[in-house]
Amino acid sequence: MRFPIRAISLDLDDTLWPFAPIGERIEQALHAWFVVHSPRTAERFPISEMRALRERVHAAFPQHEHDLGLLRRLTIERALQDSGDDPTLASAAYAIFFRERNRVDFYPDAREGLARITACLPVAALTNGNADLAAIGIASSFRFQLGAREFGSAKPDPGLFQEACRRLGVAPDEVLHVGDHPHMDVSGAARAGLRSCWIDRGDHAWPLELPRADIEFTTLTALADWLDTTPPESLEDAA
Repeated sequence: MRFPIRAISLDLDDTLWPFAPIGERIEQALHAWFVVHSPRTAERFPISEMRALRERVHAAFPQHEHDLGLLRRLTIERALQDSGDDPTLASAAYAIFFRERNRVDFYPDAREGLARITACLPVAALTNGNADLAAIGIASSFRFQLGAREFGSAKPDPGLFQEACRRLGVAPDEVLHVGDHPHMDVSGAARAGLRSCWIDRGDHAWPLELPRADIEFTTLTALADWLDTTPPESLEDAA
């Protein structure tokens, strides 16, 4: 399949790097920090209990479901409060979260694929998460980063995709959204009028009720190969 592409919006978590190992490191690092700096919190909220508390906080603040960083901060504050410890410790604990959140292990294909893609097309990061591209060290690869927190709503809200297109200055049907999640990425992009590329990292079976993505690959390098074979007229004026 061939169609005009003048820009790309790219998901981050589970597309460029797996998130599960990050989440585990965050839990372990925060608990170790609490053991030293707030033993009462560490005792009251071991990792399993802290996870349950985080779920309760998410349920209690549905209006903030698009702001995962805020929900994490609220969870830390609640844990300190419920443990009877100093709530001013929350800032230092959140700094531990931020550090571990942005320690990522890229998929083997991700760095090469990203470099090849950004060499021929403008790329915007479009994410529901709270990764910091500057802290990770790849901010220069992107025209900009647009997150659910900033926009006020999360994927698959079509408005988030359309805002990315507006900032790119490209019509939605000439933007290819690339991501791993069938609903959040592929279906959301299609509803917003974008083209879609599913990067199948093996984490999601394709839901039978969803139309397939326009193109599907298992790696970003395979997408870069596909872009290399796209007719030149499809990429004109992309830079």
